[in-house]
Amino acid sequence: MTDLSPAGVVSAAEHDALRADIRRLSTLLGHTLAEHGGSELLDLVERVRKLARAGDERELTAVLHDLDSGTALALTRAFSQYFQLANIAEQLHRSRELRHLRPADRRPLRVLMQRLAASDLPAAEVEDVLARAQLRPVFTAHPTESSRQTVLAVLRRVAEALDHDEPDEHLAALIDTLWQTDEIRPGKPSVADEARGVDWFLERLAERTVPDLVGAYEREARAAGFALPGAGRPIVLGSWVGGDRDGNPNVTPQVTREIVAMQADRALRIHLRFVERLAQELGISTKIVGVSEELRGALARDRRALPAVYDRWQQTNADEPYRLALSYVHARLENTRTRIATGGPHVPGRDYLGTELYLADLAVLDRSLRAHRGARIADGTLATARRAAEAIGLHLAELDVREHSERHHAALGAIYDELGELDRPYAELSRDERRALLSRELASPRPLVRRHYGLPAAAADVMAIFDVVHEIQHEFGQEAVRTYIVSMCRDVDDILAVTVLAREAYMVELRGSRDTGPRSSLDLVPLFETVEELARAGELLDGLLSDPGYRQQVRNRGDLQEVMLGYSDSNKGAGITTSQWEIHRAQRQLRDVAARHGVRLRLFHGRGGSVGRGGGPAGEAVASAPPGAVDATMKLTEQGEVISDKYSLPPLATDNLEILLASMIDATLLHQSGRWPADIRARWDEVMTCVSDAARTAYRQLVDTPGLPEFFAAATPVDELGRLNVGSRPAKRPRAGAPTLDDLRAIPWVFGWTQTRMVVPGWYGLGSGLAAAREAGYGRDLEAMIEWAFMANLVGNVEMTLTKTDLRIARRYVDALVEPHLQPIFEQIVEEHDRTRREVLALTGSPTLLGRHPVLRNTLAVRDGYLEPLHRLQVELLARRRAGDTDPDVERALLQTINGIAAGLKNTG
Repeated sequence: MTDLSPAGVVSAAEHDALRADIRRLSTLLGHTLAEHGGSELLDLVERVRKLARAGDERELTAVLHDLDSGTALALTRAFSQYFQLANIAEQLHRSRELRHLRPADRRPLRVLMQRLAASDLPAAEVEDVLARAQLRPVFTAHPTESSRQTVLAVLRRVAEALDHDEPDEHLAALIDTLWQTDEIRPGKPSVADEARGVDWFLERLAERTVPDLVGAYEREARAAGFALPGAGRPIVLGSWVGGDRDGNPNVTPQVTREIVAMQADRALRIHLRFVERLAQELGISTKIVGVSEELRGALARDRRALPAVYDRWQQTNADEPYRLALSYVHARLENTRTRIATGGPHVPGRDYLGTELYLADLAVLDRSLRAHRGARIADGTLATARRAAEAIGLHLAELDVREHSERHHAALGAIYDELGELDRPYAELSRDERRALLSRELASPRPLVRRHYGLPAAAADVMAIFDVVHEIQHEFGQEAVRTYIVSMCRDVDDILAVTVLAREAYMVELRGSRDTGPRSSLDLVPLFETVEELARAGELLDGLLSDPGYRQQVRNRGDLQEVMLGYSDSNKGAGITTSQWEIHRAQRQLRDVAARHGVRLRLFHGRGGSVGRGGGPAGEAVASAPPGAVDATMKLTEQGEVISDKYSLPPLATDNLEILLASMIDATLLHQSGRWPADIRARWDEVMTCVSDAARTAYRQLVDTPGLPEFFAAATPVDELGRLNVGSRPAKRPRAGAPTLDDLRAIPWVFGWTQTRMVVPGWYGLGSGLAAAREAGYGRDLEAMIEWAFMANLVGNVEMTLTKTDLRIARRYVDALVEPHLQPIFEQIVEEHDRTRREVLALTGSPTLLGRHPVLRNTLAVRDGYLEPLHRLQVELLARRRAGDTDPDVERALLQTINGIAAGLKNTG
């Protein structure tokens, strides 16, 4: 399954139509500029654009240098809004293009099911995978969406106006609104603000996109001759907003609970709308057709539980049992909203706790309809409502909690030190000693924490999040929060520590009680983020599954172990080539270890939006996974600007999810064995190791160059990211002493390089790696390896970032902003860029980058003509600000250039 390019349309006809719409929007934007800034502003915009395209650097420099701060702000806003309008038009035309490039008989799910039907696979094996298939996109609030939700809302209205071919007056009004809206957030968003932004997308996916796609999944499977169970969950929505505590002090236990309540209210409102639609539609009368005894019995029970509803609706719906039943369902949903809002207790029969009983009520209606000649009726709105309920439950999205491994050890250290049982402080124990201690603790029946005595201060905050998760599970149902991710997981003791703490919060019982057996309500997930941990992933999982207590925990969770793979920090630490190779090798190791222990594996890919953080076409990434690494289930993060780009318009959202779902099932059933013989795979592994080692060496030579932190801070606007107010999480990790690159999070690391067009994290080192392999005699192997999905995906993504790299522009940042003694660092970047470009072209056999994608290449080239003025303005404004200019308009204009360049390049990090 191949993605259409996320960077633009791919057909010449649609490209022409897109250019026509962009010209229309540009003309209307020009009218807005003239009205608000006078003809002088419009003339200035045109003059700067023409000077940039003509390459008249002396004149352009003079014009920009002489601008007053107010005019500079207006100019930056003009170019930024051009890109915002161009991007939304591009999204619209990508969605239109899908209708032609993916007609019904070429949709990914239909093609997949036809391939499965034509394969030699036993039907039972296919049906087993189709029944347990589960794709879980997890929406995060990582600070890479530089556009405000207010701006995005206006842009979505522009897309609707274009799609409906509304007159210019309507579009002009929207563009006026856009111009009069402040693109810079007035303050840092709260976690609740971030949740509201993400929930907007989740709600729209839940109401239409996901139910419709699941319906198509079921239909295509049946059409291909496969039987499916009635209640699968092929798509489940997930979120980190309100649960990601790693490095974000704003995510408190109270905030986590508030976010869950906020999401639950949205989910309940969705279900209420479905139930109201059903009540309108299902005016089916017992005077004409019968109903099941099961439904009659349910109505009798509901009358006793909700007598007021009976009194209100019995006379009106005396002969319309479906409407009466839906009145009870509606009342229970409303009572659930009230219970959550007031914190009241769950009353069985009057409200819902979790999704199971709500689904059961809908299933009663479904069975009754089907038993009384109403199958086609049941396949309508009722089926859509059931699919929505399966996907979002009563909580909208399953919230994952994430916390840093050191926090758990700090909490346990405080507890053990207060108990006084150890011969030295817990913090002084080696990892092996902690592993042995915690393994013994899990085998013990005692409670480690004596709650009635209180908790040590250092443990209270950590235990509070476990306690609130336990409370949420009882108030909202276990599915609301059932995953706990341990970031910077370096060894077995990091997961055993969390297991002990979860046991103390009554979510893990390894021995069981007199009345119940062993049970657990929480998945515990190691996150392997650095190349060191990725290289040891199999060893670490084997150590975990070899521990009797932890093996029981996995058994409690249905013998399913989730492992998260981190793309950002591994890239930041070792470069893109080694990061991608170690993640690929880690998947192989984890696959084999899980199989040895009789455990199913779910991989969670922590991908970012940019190539430097694991981005790129998602379907191709799934296809490039090692054979057997995907087992009917997969999670992946959807972050920042990627969310609005993929999910703002329904056709794009559907296409993205359908590609991922089809690719996941394809990888599970049709990619169990390698395409290449074992001896060739071994040879290519040898070559890739050579490439990776040399690439990592080159990358580390750059990163370890004396003065690189100072060069990066001076040459890029990374310090301005915090003032852009794009996220609630700090851009840097708190640490004493002078700041280093290790303090900087992976997102601003990629962000800074991208803004200056160096884009170092997206390509640096691959050229040295490929050159070293050629010098080692692997030249012919490399030419053959481009047919390997892993290598094709890696090279394709690097080719895209090389196209977006422009060292001519980058040199302006360096010359104007970096001290002379640090500028030689840039020459290292130039040298490796030339080498990487040369090696990639040799491997692809093309004379130019993206030579196989001329439409996309042309699109990016057109964008460059409008990006150049923004880059030149950004350099000028950075220089002014660092020279001490405190004019607020300089600050605002500078931040606006960041927004504009992000929109022009279509990512920030």
